[in-house]
Amino acid sequence: MKKVEGIKSVDFRITALGHGVVNWNGPTLLKVQEDSELGKLNHTMPKLRGYTNLTGKENEKGFKYLKKPTEIDFKDNPLYISQNCIRHHLFRDQSFDLHEAKDKNLQLVLSSITGLIRGYVVAASQCKRTSPLLMEDFVDQLGNGNYEQFTQAGKTDKDGKRDETSFFSKTTFGDTKYTSYGSISIEQLQFISLDKKFDRCAMVIKEGQGEDVAQAVQDYIQTLNTSLNPQATFHQNYVRGGTIFEEGENGILLNNDAVQALIENTLQMIRELSIRQAKSYMYVDKILVDYNDSHKMMRIKHSEGDISEQPNTDYAVYFYAK
Repeated sequence: MKKVEGIKSVDFRITALGHGVVNWNGPTLLKVQEDSELGKLNHTMPKLRGYTNLTGKENEKGFKYLKKPTEIDFKDNPLYISQNCIRHHLFRDQSFDLHEAKDKNLQLVLSSITGLIRGYVVAASQCKRTSPLLMEDFVDQLGNGNYEQFTQAGKTDKDGKRDETSFFSKTTFGDTKYTSYGSISIEQLQFISLDKKFDRCAMVIKEGQGEDVAQAVQDYIQTLNTSLNPQATFHQNYVRGGTIFEEGENGILLNNDAVQALIENTLQMIRELSIRQAKSYMYVDKILVDYNDSHKMMRIKHSEGDISEQPNTDYAVYFYAK
């Protein structure tokens, strides 16, 4: 079996800066009174890695004791921004377009950054495109967490006494510095299946339609970098290298320039990513890229001295026409 050679993935490390919490976890049941074992939902928590509101102790009746809002170690339970939040803002321009995706307009979806990088699933037809982009959570490194108590002035119960829900608290943050890692899979990026055979059909096509879809994809990629010569080629039997029976499927294969254009555009989107919400913000400060041609997945995490910051070889090709 011929060994696959070339760049197999484009991995990267992201450093982002910000202030405050942009990704809240909502009200959390905590012990807010010393004289009571019962908890209240008067405390709002951000997303904290590995955090639990339980102390791990329980009484003879099986009641599990709750933590106080101040019982947080921000080194063990760091603030983070979930990958779902990151992906939403990364593809924010087209974040709601998939609500309109139907079988008859999937060519428009495929010839877009959503169809080629973000991925999608159309529930009615089960057409789908697996995203080649892996993004990890953004994890804070500074741990500048605070406990803050708030009140709502003028909120009273029916007897004229201050309503207990007028007191509430939040775990807030000052300056933040996030680290995250991600990867773009060349195998998932370069091939678009148009066949139901292996349950990964991006679009159901009619006889003779494959060439038109490929041309639309090619035209879109050309707009990303006019100095390159991207090609999207349709064939009725693309086979994954190394298979025993050489059973293939209808699909589109992107050439080296097409892959390069999509990767350049994706990395630029990540470099320009910023989030401003919940009176807080975050923006990407820098990104270190590894054009990984080795068998070591995400070597940028463990062997930074081995990384290649430029594409010194072509991208690996996993499929061939037969």
